Amino acid sequence: MELKKLVDLHCHILPGIDDGSQDLEHSITLANAALKDGVTHILATPHHFDNNYINHRQDVISLTEKFQKELDVRGIDLKVFPGQEVHITGELDQYYDDLLGIDARKKYMLLEFPHSNVPAYAKRMIFELQKLGTTPVIVHPERNREIQKDPSILYNFIQQGALAQLTATSYIGGFGEEVAELSRKLVKHRLVQVVASDAHALKGRNFVLSEALNEIAQDLGAEYAYEFERNAEELLNGKNVVARGYSLIQKKKRFFFF
Repeated sequence: MELKKLVDLHCHILPGIDDGSQDLEHSITLANAALKDGVTHILATPHHFDNNYINHRQDVISLTEKFQKELDVRGIDLKVFPGQEVHITGELDQYYDDLLGIDARKKYMLLEFPHSNVPAYAKRMIFELQKLGTTPVIVHPERNREIQKDPSILYNFIQQGALAQLTATSYIGGFGEEVAELSRKLVKHRLVQVVASDAHALKGRNFVLSEALNEIAQDLGAEYAYEFERNAEELLNGKNVVARGYSLIQKKKRFFFF
């Protein structure tokens, strides 16, 4: 399948501010890798409010503008926009003004859970963000241990009105077969609405967005892959994206003979 425009909504491309790119030259390397993969537009999403990194709204905006100028000077035809990968906290709504959305009006925002669990306050915090006019997009649910054990947790958040983003590397097996299997199920059951790279300047965390979308097209049909890419563009532009046709992943029945 061919895509004239490929939008990546989750990428740690900004230099020196989190566990992604270490410096400007790494960021330039990532930018060229993105172009090679067919990516034309990137939302720069440094970590915010996780255990290790605080990246305030205005700092991210300023660094993104500076990085875009560097890309332009070097003739690298990539458009970069400021965003954040916002780690969930119980007081996130109190810091709302310091948060960046996927789009300029903050209609959508990337929301990260801890890898090990889903906080008990997650449902309440999603509701609080919705009251403020923001739809959370839950990032890489396939890598959350609690969701891995019980995908109905994600189903309930989607029912609540949230969206979800799958990592491209997960779908093609970069995080192991179990994560890949769950990723395929999440796509098939339409429990994720967008695929993104989550690229870092680390081995195994590069751009494989085109590869993942092509595999999705082969597995389930081209329309699935095109829908993911349309959704990425619509989210970046702040247009309406809702979860459609999603269904619960049924657990395999266990049979006991004794």
